[in-house]
Amino acid sequence: MSMIRVENLTFAYPGSYDNVFENVSFQFDTGWKLGFLGRNGRGKTTFLRLLLGEYPCGGGISGAPPCVYFPHEPGGVSRMTMEVLQEAAPTAEEWELLRETGLLGVEAEALYRPFSTLSNGERTKALLAALFCGDERYLLIDEPTNHLDVQGRRAVAEYLRRKRGFLLVSHDRAFLDGCVDHVMALNKTGVEVQSGNFSSWWENRRRRDEFEQARNDRLQKEVGRLRQAAAQTSRWSDKVEASKKGTRTAGLRPDRGYIGHKSAKMMQRAKSLESRRQRALEEKAGLLQDLERAEALKLRPLTARSRLLDAREMSLFYGERRVCGPLDFQLEPGQRIALDGANGSGKSTLLKFLLGEEIAGEGTLVKLSGLTISYVPQDTSHLRGSLREYIRRSGAEESLLLAILRKLGFPREQFEKPMEDWSAGQRKKVLLARSLCESAHLYIWDEPLNYVDVWSRMQIEELLLTFQPTMLFVEHDEAFRERIATETITISCG
Repeated sequence: MSMIRVENLTFAYPGSYDNVFENVSFQFDTGWKLGFLGRNGRGKTTFLRLLLGEYPCGGGISGAPPCVYFPHEPGGVSRMTMEVLQEAAPTAEEWELLRETGLLGVEAEALYRPFSTLSNGERTKALLAALFCGDERYLLIDEPTNHLDVQGRRAVAEYLRRKRGFLLVSHDRAFLDGCVDHVMALNKTGVEVQSGNFSSWWENRRRRDEFEQARNDRLQKEVGRLRQAAAQTSRWSDKVEASKKGTRTAGLRPDRGYIGHKSAKMMQRAKSLESRRQRALEEKAGLLQDLERAEALKLRPLTARSRLLDAREMSLFYGERRVCGPLDFQLEPGQRIALDGANGSGKSTLLKFLLGEEIAGEGTLVKLSGLTISYVPQDTSHLRGSLREYIRRSGAEESLLLAILRKLGFPREQFEKPMEDWSAGQRKKVLLARSLCESAHLYIWDEPLNYVDVWSRMQIEELLLTFQPTMLFVEHDEAFRERIATETITISCG
């Protein structure tokens, strides 16, 4: 175990005028099972790259041991899986690789097949297991859950819970609760490190935000009261001071010494009130700096008067191979159905078939006449070039889509940058924002939360519970599914 110290770290990518980090300091122990949180685009992956030494950081990081990054990019997927894993962990013995992959539920025979034949979930598990083998290295794990189904996430969480220290970037709340013992959060003004899992960190943050909000409200009122009192006292002082030049009363001159003394006391009181107001303003300025404001989102779903989908004995095929079904299900207005099933069970294939793609099938499917669908795909690789060009191509209302992105924590300066330079979570938010701009009878979302930060996930949950659109979705975030799904349909492989 060692302590990694970050002191006065300032970093910007070459050619960029915007600092990713600016004078931040914190430290953490490599023996911790450390969950790493932060809004999309705030610099989590950048920090991992700095730990790997990919960019110079002017000595701002010290004590970092040799690190290795997940996901590891294999040199060629046509090779045998064992060969790919030995490349990822050159000093690991074959028996070690078999043992570790077995702990994650990867069958031994899969290691002696071409890597290309493994499912995305199997690849994730195998590569993750390999990186824990061989020489001791500090493992930087960057969002490992995006290709894992619910069971796979539980298996990986249990596996990580029994391992030595690591740094884990994830937005899956249940997954983090299952495997971390410390949390490090990238805030607006710095970095906080705290003992506990995600739930304990979130509760502590909620209480702190509530305390600061209440203190801020009290100070706001106090500042207003002190401002009025200081102004009134100042006016009185001026009025008393002016009376020194007043007319005689009963033949007597005004007592200018007494009046001056009284005026000075009032002015001193006014200055004291103003000093108290300034201290209150300074304290108020120190509050709520890290508050992540999550403004309410809106949706305009279309109302359907009758059943939207009715599937009977429906199966889907790729060539001669059945990939999904047979299925029987109905989708009524207001239902939010989650599709469940292992990786490769045909969930995405079913969604594409419902969207009208040419996929061979048998059985019957009856759709509501005039059904309007809004779709969020898994893949974001097509998002390149200018955001505004994409908005024009998609036919979305530009001002509305940009407003939704701002509510999802999107910095305005990002709007002018090429989308390929954005984080994966920021690109996914564009697809979500486009869908939220659309009025539809049915919202079909395929793993919409991949890479999306926790705050935005909760915003979207509140939106769906408020407007209750009809939905058919695939999502492996257990917390999201528990709150949103009104029904779950399990799909088995053909």
